[in-house]
Amino acid sequence: MVVEENKSKNSIWWKPAVEVFSEISTWIALPVIAAAIGGKSLDERYGTKPYLLLALTGVAFLISSYGIVKAVKKYAAKIKKEEKNNL
Repeated sequence: MVVEENKSKNSIWWKPAVEVFSEISTWIALPVIAAAIGGKSLDERYGTKPYLLLALTGVAFLISSYGIVKAVKKYAAKIKKEEKNNL
């Protein structure tokens, strides 16, 4: 039903799914990559081999979790608003 409504409005029906996918993927990838690079370089600099890498990876996990929950809440509210407007 939503797909048909979007097609009738001449919009790209798959665009919202790509937006959600890209935002959540970004929330997962960027903190983990930054933690891996930063943790490895800090471990080499201070000679604390796996400890800073593991600590920063844990922080990255918390940041990713927060970002994913925030994004899901935003899109859930958007969907509820659209459903309310369609009724």
